[in-house]
Amino acid sequence: MFRLGCDNRVCVQNEILSGLTVALALVPEAVAFAFVAGVEPLVGLYAAFMVGLLASIFGGRPGMISGATGAMAVVMVALVAENGIEYLFATVVLTGLIQILMGTLRLGKFIRIVPHPVMLGFVNGLAIVIFLAQLQNFQVDVDGATQWISGQPLFMFAALITLTMAIIHFLPKLTTAIPSSLVAIVVVSLLVIGLNIDTNTVGDLASIKGGLPHFHIPEVPFTLETLKIIFPYAVVLAAIGLIESLLTLTLIDELTNTRGRGNRECVGQGIANTVTGMFGGMGGCAMIGQSMINVNSGGHKRLSGISAALFLLGFILFASSLIEQIPMAALVGVMFIVVIGTFEWSSIRIFNKIPRHDAFVLVLVSGVTVATDLAMAVIVGVIVSALVFAWEHAKHINVTSYIDDKGSKVYELNGPLFFGSVKNFRELFSPESDPGDVIIEFQNSRVTDHSAIEAIDSLADRYIKAGKKLHLRHLSEECKQLLDKAGDLVEVNRLEDPNYHVADDKLA
Repeated sequence: MFRLGCDNRVCVQNEILSGLTVALALVPEAVAFAFVAGVEPLVGLYAAFMVGLLASIFGGRPGMISGATGAMAVVMVALVAENGIEYLFATVVLTGLIQILMGTLRLGKFIRIVPHPVMLGFVNGLAIVIFLAQLQNFQVDVDGATQWISGQPLFMFAALITLTMAIIHFLPKLTTAIPSSLVAIVVVSLLVIGLNIDTNTVGDLASIKGGLPHFHIPEVPFTLETLKIIFPYAVVLAAIGLIESLLTLTLIDELTNTRGRGNRECVGQGIANTVTGMFGGMGGCAMIGQSMINVNSGGHKRLSGISAALFLLGFILFASSLIEQIPMAALVGVMFIVVIGTFEWSSIRIFNKIPRHDAFVLVLVSGVTVATDLAMAVIVGVIVSALVFAWEHAKHINVTSYIDDKGSKVYELNGPLFFGSVKNFRELFSPESDPGDVIIEFQNSRVTDHSAIEAIDSLADRYIKAGKKLHLRHLSEECKQLLDKAGDLVEVNRLEDPNYHVADDKLA
């Protein structure tokens, strides 16, 4: 059920002011990401408005901010360059439909398989990406060549950034009635305008003046050929959008000590992108930087995200001339504070205290995030972590053997039997020297995959060739189903079988 989440005036005030702060920070980001994707600034601004509004209403994480993002923009570049903007709109619609399908199929729960070192690498890498993205504001275009600013302009720009960061840091020690980021932006803007300081402003990026977004069915041929063009891009965009959104959701969960709903967020992001594509927007997903600004400014409810989107629309329609006067130094200062708050500084302190493979994954994910994109970094991190996990658990399989009162030799198997441990498993048995009747006790083990089945069949063949009989005892129900192919070679004692259950996802 949809609820704004506020039940008193103070809450409403905090949420709206937080939304205003986020909206101000959204403007340059949306414009910049539009340029990255090769589309007009309003295409990015409309996406920030519609994705932000609809994801706040239908998503599963109150307080999380969504909009046009760089991770998705870089994928759009080739599509727009080769096929035009109408194909982008069609791709965004299909992206949303795929995300809705993934949420309906309850695939959001798979974010749980992301290990903690990958999460640390994700936030550290993203903090570095946000920091590097701000450095372009220290550059100017001179006769078609990009140069770093220096001298008086650099000193003034750095001073304004420092002032912004100081206000954000120290104001909460005096009062929390108004978000410190909002106060910093207003104070620095008034200072620049009042003293007529020559520095870059939002208006130097592009004009943000425009009208209401209008309904627009993408003008592309509705043919199989069109689907072949847009489908690969849509799948990649859907994956990137959901990975970034669900990881941001997890981070906000930790910050607020609450729990978002992953599958609902998938559906919410899907609805947002589907509608955005129909209204001339470039699509988007959750934004960790703006989400951090929102949470740190006191915005924990849906109202803050809705307010941010509506304020952004108001800027486009009525206040573009004012917003364009905001100095970029103020917004850069806000984002630098976000960088400091996003980076997990504790990961540096614990670096020498955690297992080496976890430290490696942390650094790897951070590096891949900076070099490529967030989705690729997370996928690489999960794969490496899974391989390390398999390698480590492959070492844990062992047996304890003894002769029972019937003269049978019993091997008590400990540890999981899977593709990584089958080699060690084969070396644990000696069919030639064992008595005629052998029992493998599986109460402390589990057969998990086809490689394990083949290893058991191979072991059974070795005992048959040695003229001996092999029994398997205390298998779980799942193990019995996997081992049906072993037929008469398998004798199962159904007493005291352990019960195994697969965790469901009713709350996700």
